[in-house]
Amino acid sequence: MGLDLVLRIAGVGILASVLCTILKQQGKEEYSLLVATAGIVVVFIMLLDHIEQLLSSVRTVFRLW
Repeated sequence: MGLDLVLRIAGVGILASVLCTILKQQGKEEYSLLVATAGIVVVFIMLLDHIEQLLSSVRTVFRLW
C-alpha cells in the first residue's frame, strides 16, 4: 500500500467531511448522510484490490484452500 493510496483516501475523507458540514449547516441532514455513505463506498471500492490480496495471503499462510 503506497502513499498515493493513503493520500487519495484522506482526500475523499476530507472532501466528504467538508460537504457534510456544509449540508448540515444548510439543514439538509439527509443529503449529508448520503454524502458520508457515498464517501465510505468510494473508499471501500478503492481498497477492494488490497483486501483481496490480504485474504489471499491469509489463505496461503494458513493453507485454507
